[in-house]
Amino acid sequence: MAAIALDDGFDETNPSSMGVGEYEDEPTMQQAQIGVGVEGKKLAEEQKKLFRVHKTILKMLRSRGYGVPDRHINMTYKEFVKQYGDEEHDAEGTKTGRMRRGQLRERLHTKANLQDNENVKINVEFSTENKVGVEPIRSISKFMQDEGFQRSILVVQAGGLTPFARSALQMVEEQYKIEHFKESELLVDITEHELVPKHVVLQNAEKIELLARYKLKESQLPRLQVNDPVARYFGLVRGQVVKIIRPSETAGRYVTYRIVW
Repeated sequence: MAAIALDDGFDETNPSSMGVGEYEDEPTMQQAQIGVGVEGKKLAEEQKKLFRVHKTILKMLRSRGYGVPDRHINMTYKEFVKQYGDEEHDAEGTKTGRMRRGQLRERLHTKANLQDNENVKINVEFSTENKVGVEPIRSISKFMQDEGFQRSILVVQAGGLTPFARSALQMVEEQYKIEHFKESELLVDITEHELVPKHVVLQNAEKIELLARYKLKESQLPRLQVNDPVARYFGLVRGQVVKIIRPSETAGRYVTYRIVW
């Protein structure tokens, strides 16, 4: 929004000294107020979008077995703004009059440990750039190496990843598991959709027992593509098996198994 300029040389007794020609493109006070209103509306819309994305991320982490407190998942939008918004709030939720440093997306950086193994850690970062290049991939890889993280999730904006960033991910994938999701993919939790059946990820011992029980080889199981939205949601890798439970009008429920391929 353009600033409202004041002419230092303005003489109230001589309106012609105001230099109208130089300021005719500047907004009037009413226009400026409208501009502030538009910017405020955009900020609120952005915050609401990131609130939904952040909530989905937390649900995703819990579905993968990471420890995420209920108070974080059940956080209301109002609580989200107080916790992460640009305006600082004190412990009672009152505005302090100070502004927080950095961008909202930077403040959404999340880390979690597996509930049954605290040594297994995941890192979640939100990109502040519309299109992600190589440098953030290098930065995340270094962080994972220095801090002992086994997996990271990078949440990107509409621009996604550059071809060079995708190549960088492929180069480090043997050492560092870095997943990426667009914000638009996380606006809703796909596992809560009425058309998506319940998926249960089998432990390796459960997979071995399943194959032995039905005398099957891995190649005989129906397949689930590794880039399937549900497989990505659970962070599945090739060789893992999921149990899929669908409602059945006759049997009550219908169970199938699929292997990630």
